[in-house]
Amino acid sequence: MKLVNHSVLFLSNYQKINSQKYNIMKNSNQLKNLVVAAFLLASAAAQAQLTTPQPSPTATIIQKVGLTDVSVTYSRPGAKERVVFGEVVPYGKIWRTGANKATAITFSTEVTFGGTDVKAGTYSLFTIPGKDEWIVILNSNTELWGAGGYEEAKDVARITIKPTVIQDKVETLTLDFSHLEGDQGFLNVRWENINVTVPIKTPANSAVEKQIKEMLLDGPSAGTYSSAARFYLENDKDMTQALAWIDAAIEKRTDAFWYVHQRAKILQKMGKVNDAMAAAEKSMQMAKENKDGDFGYIANNEKLIKELKK
Repeated sequence: MKLVNHSVLFLSNYQKINSQKYNIMKNSNQLKNLVVAAFLLASAAAQAQLTTPQPSPTATIIQKVGLTDVSVTYSRPGAKERVVFGEVVPYGKIWRTGANKATAITFSTEVTFGGTDVKAGTYSLFTIPGKDEWIVILNSNTELWGAGGYEEAKDVARITIKPTVIQDKVETLTLDFSHLEGDQGFLNVRWENINVTVPIKTPANSAVEKQIKEMLLDGPSAGTYSSAARFYLENDKDMTQALAWIDAAIEKRTDAFWYVHQRAKILQKMGKVNDAMAAAEKSMQMAKENKDGDFGYIANNEKLIKELKK
């Protein structure tokens, strides 16, 4: 009987131990599941961001002035029944000419900005508003958030302009362009009842004059004549015309030994072996004497001469 009782007791304890192990494992799995669920919820919460309208929305305006592309990127605050100039925007203090990041203006070519020559590139547009005059500034630091960190030493243009009073109130800060004519136009900064206008002059007229001279007076460039000759050579067209074009190219660029090499190849295709040989030898000699290198034309002419000797 004692043996039986001990056996029963042993079996009972064994079942209790197994039951406890099961409960521990079960609780452990539940804990793991809770941790994973909490992690997933935290990740989802971190990724989910509430999107609301910006109080000062960003705008970009792109305008062709003459032949120059001018773009302005800025944030547009509203007056919202406030007194803007003198209060929201204090007089006599540097202003980013917008909200958030400093306003940026980009010129695709050099321009004259309010009478000051400015190279092509992107600049921060700052202003110092005043009752009777404004100072308009282009600064080379384009990574400023607001006016913090502004350095006058990095100004590339600084001009003084008298503001004008307009009748219709402008609720939202507006930068735009007007009076676009020929090679010039105006950049306007308008807000509340104030308008500040900056004249921009571009090199459009001189660029057009250069085109006229090149196309009508000087005629096609050496490169244009060479390209036409190469096209005829590579496509087995009129070699007499190709020769005339390459001769015109050489006349415009007497130092271009690569044009002389092209002339030798045209003469080769025309069957004028002796003339082609002379042109190839001349091209090779010019390549050897060129202080900036032969650009591979010594080898090119050597190969051509071997072909001609056959």
